[in-house]
Amino acid sequence: MSSNTDTTRRFFLGAATALAATRVWGANDKINVALVGLGGRGTSHLNIYTRLPEAHLSAICDIDQAAREKANATILKNTGEKATEYDDMRKAFADPKIDAVSIATPNHWHALAAIWAMKAGKDVYGEKPACYNIYEGFKMAEVAHSTGKMMQVGSQHRSTPFKMESIAALQGGLIGDIYLAKGMCYKRRASIGHKEDSPVPPGVDWDMFLGPAPKRPFNALRFKYNWHWFWDTGNGDIGNQGVHEMGIARWGLADPKWPKTAVGTGGKYAYKDDQETPNTLLASFDYGGRELVFEVRGLLTGADGVAVARRGGAPAAGAVAPPSDAPAPTSTAPKAGPPLNVMVGDLFYGNNGWAAMSDAGFQAFKGESNELIMDLRPQRGGDTTALHMQNFLAACKSRKREDLHDGLDNAILSAGLCHLANISYRSGRKLTLEGGTGVKFVNDSEANKMLTRPEYRKPYVV
Repeated sequence: MSSNTDTTRRFFLGAATALAATRVWGANDKINVALVGLGGRGTSHLNIYTRLPEAHLSAICDIDQAAREKANATILKNTGEKATEYDDMRKAFADPKIDAVSIATPNHWHALAAIWAMKAGKDVYGEKPACYNIYEGFKMAEVAHSTGKMMQVGSQHRSTPFKMESIAALQGGLIGDIYLAKGMCYKRRASIGHKEDSPVPPGVDWDMFLGPAPKRPFNALRFKYNWHWFWDTGNGDIGNQGVHEMGIARWGLADPKWPKTAVGTGGKYAYKDDQETPNTLLASFDYGGRELVFEVRGLLTGADGVAVARRGGAPAAGAVAPPSDAPAPTSTAPKAGPPLNVMVGDLFYGNNGWAAMSDAGFQAFKGESNELIMDLRPQRGGDTTALHMQNFLAACKSRKREDLHDGLDNAILSAGLCHLANISYRSGRKLTLEGGTGVKFVNDSEANKMLTRPEYRKPYVV
C-alpha cells in the first residue's frame, strides 16, 4: 500500500495517546468495539455484538470493500445505525473512541493485529488459534503484560456451561487420575481442487490481506476460507477446528504447560489438489506420566468413543459426584441420553473410568463394570460465543486478567500444541523440548527455525 508509512506514523502517534488514557467504567457503560475481519466468523461476531447490551459495535474493518458494505447493511438492520468503515485496521486502532477490538482475520494476522491493537491501548478478543506460530504467541503475551491489556481468545467452549461442569467433575476425580486425553477432529473436508492465479478482484486490498506472509499473485484458493490449507496463512485443520478440541483436552488435564516431547505423523492422502497442509494427522505429546493424543481425519471415517456401558435411569449407585465447588448442575438429565459417537470432541481416560465429550454432551463411565455415572447435555443448542464475549467484556471493566475464561497466556499453549504437531510433521521427526520458560528443541536447528516465519514482509513485522 502506498500509504503504509503515513498510516503507520499516524497509528503510533495515536497509540501513544491511547496508552496514556485510563477509563473508569460505569456499570451500564457500553464498550465500543471495532471488528476486524468480516468473513464467516467475523459475521458471527457482528451479529453477536449488535445484540449484546454490554457492547456497541462502533467500527468495522476489512480489506474487501464488498464485505464492509454487506456488514454495514446487517448492522443497520440489527441496530438502526451504521458503523464507521475502515480499510486499514491501524486507522481503527488509532480512533480514541474505540475501547476494544474483536479480531476475526485469517490466522496469519492474529498476532500482529492483536499486538497493534494492544499497543494502541485497546483490549482484544481474538479468534482461535491464539497465534499463527509459537514465536508470535510469546510476543503477544509480552505486549499484553507490558500494556496491561486484556486479551481473550475465542475458545468459547471455556464458557459453555455443561462443558465447564463436566471439566470441573473430571478435575475433581470423577474417573480417577487422568492418564490420557484424546482430541479428535474428524471433520469431513472435500478436495479444494486447483485454480490458476488471476487478477485481484475489484475492491480487494490483496497486499494487506497477505500482510506478514510472502508476496504472491492473487489466487482464489488462497483467499476466502481455503487460506486455512496453505502454510503461508493457515495451520491446517489441527489449527482450525482442531485447536478447540486441543484446548479441551488440555483443560481436562488441568491445563499443563509445554510437553516433554511431541510427534506428528500423517499426510495429504487421496486428493491431488493445491492443498499444502495434511488432511490426516496423528500427534502425541508426552507430559511425563500422562499423555495427550490428537487426531485429524478429513476423509471418510467413523466415530470414536461410542458408549457401550450399562444404561438405564439415574446414574448408578456409587457414582462419583462432582466436586462441591463445581458450578450448579444446569443440564443433568434424569435418564441417560443417546450414546455419544464422537467425530469432533474429546475422550478422557482415568485409572477408574473414562469419559466422552462433544458439542452433543458429556458422558462418564466408571470402573470395570463400565457403569454410566454422569450424563450432561446442553440445555440450548448453537454457539456459546456470546457467553464467551460477555466474559471478555466483563473483564475489560474489572481489569482482572484472572476473570477471563481463556486468556492469552493459556490459549497460546493450546495453539502451541497444534504448532508442535505441524513442526514435527513437516520436519519428519519426533521433537524433544528443552524445557524452561521458552520453547526450543534439543539439538534440532531445523525445527527451531520453524518456531517462526523464515522472514516477515515489511512493514508487517511481528
